Amino acid sequence: MPLLVDGRRVRLPQSAGELVRAHPSLEERARLLRGQSVQQVGPQGLLYVQQRELAVTSPKDGSISILGSDDATTCHIVVLRHTGNGATCLTHCDGTDTKAEVPLIMNSIKSFSDHAQSGRLEVHLVGGFSDDRQLSQKLTHQLLSEFDKQEDDIHLVTLCVTELNDREENENHFPIIYGIAVNIKTAEIYRATFQDRGPEEELRAARALAGGPMISIYDAKTEQLRIGPYSWMPFPHVDFWLQQDDKQILENLSTSPLAEPPHFVQHIRSTLMFLKKYPSPMNMLFPGNKALLYKKNKDGLWEKISPPGS
Repeated sequence: MPLLVDGRRVRLPQSAGELVRAHPSLEERARLLRGQSVQQVGPQGLLYVQQRELAVTSPKDGSISILGSDDATTCHIVVLRHTGNGATCLTHCDGTDTKAEVPLIMNSIKSFSDHAQSGRLEVHLVGGFSDDRQLSQKLTHQLLSEFDKQEDDIHLVTLCVTELNDREENENHFPIIYGIAVNIKTAEIYRATFQDRGPEEELRAARALAGGPMISIYDAKTEQLRIGPYSWMPFPHVDFWLQQDDKQILENLSTSPLAEPPHFVQHIRSTLMFLKKYPSPMNMLFPGNKALLYKKNKDGLWEKISPPGS
């Protein structure tokens, strides 16, 4: 069954702007979200989701109370939630393979066995702006059409993407919202920024930069974050890229050079350094080819744990 707004089937293809004009409730919700002040989210109880990662949990989780992601320029952050059992998935999509990613998002919610109970599936799409290359527009279109192809009814509740998330300054365009968090217990979605993007921030960023696909990083049953084991090919011309100045890195390794947050170039440099240091991560970073496991301690912070049998 299709994508619905206010119980009515959405007519696609439509741009985000056309959709909100047809559905005033969407416009109002986007306006309220844009108008919020940005909250600084601390590390306690937070599960931070990087680009091309997916995390899902429910209100029964004793460790995680907030899912969040930021630094989205042309990317979109997607939240899918079942109102009956509260199962919530957050993912940071960059348009690499939206056709494969939407079913992953759907299945992650369905993996909560009590999903058949009463309630409905609600989706929230946030991010992107009116970028020159129209990458945001393309991603908005892909996500809407893929969710529309799913068997289940999916209710589109928040649409704050592309032209609805755009501001102009000196004839340059920027996103208004770069990051959001969702409170698993209350279902509140709000504008957010994060100091702590760990654990293993560089390793996870390296996997995405090296072309890894969308993956699920959290096991809600054991309340453990599972990282790897990953493999990647040596990054092409890594030494060349590391010799380039900031302008070259920004222009060649960003989808939207003018709109990136200030730490973007430093983040890319450190990720490239990581890829240079670990051209084949399997044996170097994952001893015994085992995943790195993390669990929240009593203070709500991530702590590395030893895999069983190690």
